Amino acid sequence: MAAYSSYEFMRVTFPSAYVAHLEMNRPSKLNAFSRPVWLEFGRVFRQLSDDADVRVVVLSGAGDRAFTAGLDVSAASSEGPLSGEGGDLDPARKAKALRGHIGEFQGCISEMERCEKPVICALHGVSLGLAIDISCCADVRLAASNTRFAVKEVDIGLAADIGTLARLPRIVGSTSWVKDVCLSARDFSAQEALQVGFVSQVHEDKARTVQAALDMASRLAEKSPVAVQGTKELLNYGRDNGTAAALRYTTIWNSVALQAGDVPSALMSVFSKKTPTFEKL
Repeated sequence: MAAYSSYEFMRVTFPSAYVAHLEMNRPSKLNAFSRPVWLEFGRVFRQLSDDADVRVVVLSGAGDRAFTAGLDVSAASSEGPLSGEGGDLDPARKAKALRGHIGEFQGCISEMERCEKPVICALHGVSLGLAIDISCCADVRLAASNTRFAVKEVDIGLAADIGTLARLPRIVGSTSWVKDVCLSARDFSAQEALQVGFVSQVHEDKARTVQAALDMASRLAEKSPVAVQGTKELLNYGRDNGTAAALRYTTIWNSVALQAGDVPSALMSVFSKKTPTFEKL
């Protein structure tokens, strides 16, 4: 835990072997994101991805009220390109500043998707705007029954720009539903999210949701990290590429991965009926 003690807005604990629980830790602001928060978010996911003592990450928000309320609108309106700074610049120079600002924000949130370890998102309470961008980067999404979802950006005068519009249609099979919630900015419930496949489980409250995520993480952490991380990589590659390219990539990937000691250890455990242990990756 000492390696993660420098973060102000991200709290990392290790509830079981090889499982990291990351909490967005700004409960007094409903875990809303200002620039220092998203910079930490990107940095902590880079660290978790590189940490051989971590095999699975569970993400939740501190406090009972919110996973995250999204962008800290007050902070955004008082600093950076959205504050009106540089009002004397011409449109080309204003646009360049905005591109850099948006690109930095996108890059920090995308570090979650780039994390080599599976990320299980435990959603609860207020989960608006940026909450959807973030949870779209997760590998598995669970929700508490009281979760209040919304792709809220249209209501503050812009199209969602941190990832929802690119990722949500690939997660949910119904383009009609995606456009419904994105164009209207209406709230939708955990049960509706389950019905359309945005989340895979709904639990009674936050505590049970987080515990279900931690239990799932513990099961994944017992498996070969070569197999688990490889499976995530290949699924993501297949999502973004055609079948022929994905099969070719799998061939190349497994030509290396099959040489790991994890394979004979896992095979022997089937015959010995003993749970295998795997080296760090």
